[in-house]
Amino acid sequence: MSEADVVTLLRESIWLTIKLSTPVLLVGMVVGLIISILQTTTSIQEQTLTFVPKLIVTLLSIIVLAAWMVQNMTDYTKELFRMVARF
Repeated sequence: MSEADVVTLLRESIWLTIKLSTPVLLVGMVVGLIISILQTTTSIQEQTLTFVPKLIVTLLSIIVLAAWMVQNMTDYTKELFRMVARF
């Protein structure tokens, strides 16, 4: 296995990590922004008001996107095993 192969594997793994985490992070960020706007307009500064909804929405988004995430990870793992078999 050459250095170029290792760099390609690292680049693909980093890209896969970004691709899988972006939707969940975006959903959490949007919910946090909406709650922050509501807190600012109503002058309610309760910390649990931001934490609990973001936690629930993040878990729901993971549940909804789980099949897509597993499929991407499976495809990457299969490609990784193919590369290992070649060497």
